[in-house]
Amino acid sequence: MKIVVLVKEVPDTYGDRKLDLETGLADRGASERVLDEIGERALEVALSYADAHDGVEVAVVSMAAEASAATIRKGLAMGAATALQVTDDALAGADLGVTAKVLAAAARRVGFDLVITGNLSTDGTAGVLPAMLAEHLGVPQATALSSVEITDTAVSGTRATDAGTARVTAPLPAVISITEALPDARFPNFKGIMAAKKKPFETVSLADLGVDVDVSAAPQTILTAVSERPPRGAGVKVVDEGDAGEKLAAYLIENRLV
Repeated sequence: MKIVVLVKEVPDTYGDRKLDLETGLADRGASERVLDEIGERALEVALSYADAHDGVEVAVVSMAAEASAATIRKGLAMGAATALQVTDDALAGADLGVTAKVLAAAARRVGFDLVITGNLSTDGTAGVLPAMLAEHLGVPQATALSSVEITDTAVSGTRATDAGTARVTAPLPAVISITEALPDARFPNFKGIMAAKKKPFETVSLADLGVDVDVSAAPQTILTAVSERPPRGAGVKVVDEGDAGEKLAAYLIENRLV
């Protein structure tokens, strides 16, 4: 079995996040860049299954700038067997439609029985890419899973719903996305870090994938405006003069918080 895990380099969630006010794109140089935590959890699902079953190969796939290679290589240090990075100047500013098309082509190039990804990236938080990816690949999807069970022929899991919990199953090949309910990812050890330097790491372009996209000529998403977040104003201060409870209640009612 071959499992492909999609990973992504994102600005550190604990650092400052800024937008380029001219392009509307994230300023990825404004803070440290790290492997998205939800992608690491997705990789942990794949590696845990590979640890317990013979004949399972795990590959990490990412669409990112060339400078992101060091970050993506962390997936190899964690235990993935191979990595593929799609990098092309034409992908600068790519929206979800283009991203899904390119990642689908990358998954086909690697070959897969199962594709695992996070449900939401911490930079975009769109949550629709797994479904779009499954559509491009022509395989079933099981998204936002809080538990995962993999067999030779199918993948199952549970999903939280407004009414309770649903159990879903899809035959392989398939695409699944997982939530933060899954376990934390393992830390790369020294042996894994050294081994990662010798593992196959393929860098491909759009031409290599046979994908023709021109983000600038035919954008599928149009940005209409971008601006700095306004500074946070001072809050309301309640001074207790014997009627603080009444003032607090009035504030909550006025702002429809109760």
